[in-house]
Amino acid sequence: MPGVDRIAQLEAQLNDFDPAQRSAGLAQLSAEVTELPVEKLEVNLHYHTFFSFNANGWSPTRIAWEARKYGLAVAGIVDFDVLDGMEEFLEAGDMLNLRSTVAMETRVFINDLADQVMSSPNEPGIAYFMAAGCFRPPEPSTPAGDTLASMREMARRRNVQVMEKVNEYLDKVRLDYESDVVPLTPSGNATERHMLAAYDRKAREVLGDGTELATFWANALNISNDEAATLIGQTPRFHETMRTKLMKFGSVGYVAPTAELFPTLERVVEMIHGIEAIPMIAWLDGTNSGEEDAERFLELLDSKGVEAMNIIPDRNWNLKDADEKELKVRKLGEAVATAKAHDFPLCVGTEMNKSGLPFVDNFNAPELRPFVPDFLDGAYFLWGHTFLARLGGVGSVSKWAKSHFGSNRAKRNAFYTEVGRITKPSDVTRLVGLDLKESTPDEILLRLRS
Repeated sequence: MPGVDRIAQLEAQLNDFDPAQRSAGLAQLSAEVTELPVEKLEVNLHYHTFFSFNANGWSPTRIAWEARKYGLAVAGIVDFDVLDGMEEFLEAGDMLNLRSTVAMETRVFINDLADQVMSSPNEPGIAYFMAAGCFRPPEPSTPAGDTLASMREMARRRNVQVMEKVNEYLDKVRLDYESDVVPLTPSGNATERHMLAAYDRKAREVLGDGTELATFWANALNISNDEAATLIGQTPRFHETMRTKLMKFGSVGYVAPTAELFPTLERVVEMIHGIEAIPMIAWLDGTNSGEEDAERFLELLDSKGVEAMNIIPDRNWNLKDADEKELKVRKLGEAVATAKAHDFPLCVGTEMNKSGLPFVDNFNAPELRPFVPDFLDGAYFLWGHTFLARLGGVGSVSKWAKSHFGSNRAKRNAFYTEVGRITKPSDVTRLVGLDLKESTPDEILLRLRS
């Protein structure tokens, strides 16, 4: 086994913006670290990477390594508006024999709920939405490719509008989007969190690290000089305060949602179907008007072609206020039960897009324990879909799946969940010589179990 310093050096290399360096680092770690934990019955399918924002600056490769080093049964990445980390993460999973899934997150406008708040606080009609089980990018110049490109451009346009408003407000500390923000992410897909880091850095460049900096932020954030002096030394808390005061609803930089800045649900679902991925709603906590009636909410989404639900469990039970906790745990139960009734697999995890979030949910927490089997089943389903989609184009939304399962989503889900449970990337060898598109589900399972 290599020494601690050697491992730390190679792990740092996994975050290099050069993909060749990341790949070489993982190859060395895989060769040199021969003792890794046995698999735990724990999953996290919602890690953000540095292609949108990761609080630790982790790449897709680093996340795959950390997941394998921990012993996750299934690991998944999610990035905003891009699939830039998809191939890298899936290939890293192959190298580490780690069940790996990829999703993309965005925000959509739901016309049917235009006057109701869902997962995006204070923004009626806007919901966080995901493409789950992604395994290939859309072809350029196809409708799906055009939609994905437009989503990326919409996100950029929103960021620039926010930045221009904040620049005007801060006055002496101004950003240039191309030179100050874009270089903070390897593929130019910046988020609000990148802009916060850029403003923090730019203010220090312009004002130094002394009293002038504290006075500037005290005035900008409407807090005392002493509070500002303390805050600027606590980066995560400082950036969250900046975000609230400068960019979110009611702040100087807030940009209200419009049709030009957010794609419609229908358009995004069409794009997701175009890449044979799974349309998935991101559920918040069931307390806002659009989500509070879980059956009504999922019935509408079901009619729109949505087939899965994402949940961030830590938001729904790990709370200090007893009344809030009781309400949100109850709402979590309602959401899980309704998702099961609609045969919506569940995708769960912690985002790690801000400091302080756990690496994996506490599946031993009494509040979560009743739902753990459903969380695991959802993870195995998404991996089973990914495994067969990559191998032979027979994922859960393929023509093959439709021909064998029709509209029976429960039977389809059971098949892909079982495939996910009994396979890892190395099990592709079991299917050598089998034409998957000409095989039945039972024939595939028989081969995988042999």
